[in-house]
Amino acid sequence: MGILKSEIIKSIYNSQKENNLFGKWIVFSDIQKLFEKHQEKFEISKIGESENNNPIYQFKIGSGKKKILLWSQMHGNESTGTKALFDLFNCFSNNVNDKVNSILDECTLIFIPMLNPDGAKAYTRVNANSIDLNRDAVDIKAKESKILRTVLDDFKPQFCFNLHDQRTIFGVEGTKNPATISFLAPSEELSRAITKGRKETMNVIVAMNSSLQTMIPNHIGRYSDEFYPTATGDNFQKLGYNTILIESGHYPNDYNREVSREYTFYSILQGLYHITTENNFSNEEGYFNIPNNDKIFYDIIHRYPNSDNDEAFQYKDLIIEDKLVSKLEKVEEEILNGKIGHHEIVFDRPKN
Repeated sequence: MGILKSEIIKSIYNSQKENNLFGKWIVFSDIQKLFEKHQEKFEISKIGESENNNPIYQFKIGSGKKKILLWSQMHGNESTGTKALFDLFNCFSNNVNDKVNSILDECTLIFIPMLNPDGAKAYTRVNANSIDLNRDAVDIKAKESKILRTVLDDFKPQFCFNLHDQRTIFGVEGTKNPATISFLAPSEELSRAITKGRKETMNVIVAMNSSLQTMIPNHIGRYSDEFYPTATGDNFQKLGYNTILIESGHYPNDYNREVSREYTFYSILQGLYHITTENNFSNEEGYFNIPNNDKIFYDIIHRYPNSDNDEAFQYKDLIIEDKLVSKLEKVEEEILNGKIGHHEIVFDRPKN
């Protein structure tokens, strides 16, 4: 297993981070202004338009036989993967490191860094027709879903990386830590059988987890492998395209998802390097040692003495006057024993 040294990839990230992208609300105009700097190294091409006729682009690089497809912002309000991809683009454009460059010798990479530009603009999970692209893999009704499927069928990748964000509610089972990164090798059918394809997907995830555990131990979770019949990852896995799901989650005080962006970058880079250096992906040992995600967190909890009626609150993100605003909303749940607040306020008297 080829694991990149943490000091090397940290140095790479610090020098190559794309500082023109920040925060959670990333729209097409934010990334479009960065295209020019990558035109020399990448083949950048428009591959279609969204339901609102906004352009969708792919970035292609590398000359190797191993084919890898990566996409982000399938859900418009999940932008951490997009930021991490542009950090990675800087690495390739700037010839930053021989090990990084070796990826391009062994692999051909296609990136779709914003599959759902309409959802990104509106800061919504769904597209302009209220279709969840991650539940449209069977009907393929949305224009964006058709574009992704066309790229998949034409390119025929050995591995796919499906980049998402997960909510702040998730922690790492058996700890009191938020799940900063979670992985999943999607199931192909209801029995969740460990097929050859799932083993190969798990093998890559084990390498990514091994790398992250040296940097943020016990902050990595495993997403539920419940089979979703219409989900993208499940169906791509079923079709024979090994699909690695990366869920970028919360890190303490990281509501802009800048710390999780860094660890998403490390995950992708390590995953690509492992695929580059490995030829046998049959060993999935260690995958099920990654703890499950556990829904144990709220953003804020008010604790009252001698009371079972503590109060929990979650942030809800809204676009107001063209700005992203996070509004606290009370959660209608009274008994919070066993739950953890990312921030907790302890009162010295019972609730009235």
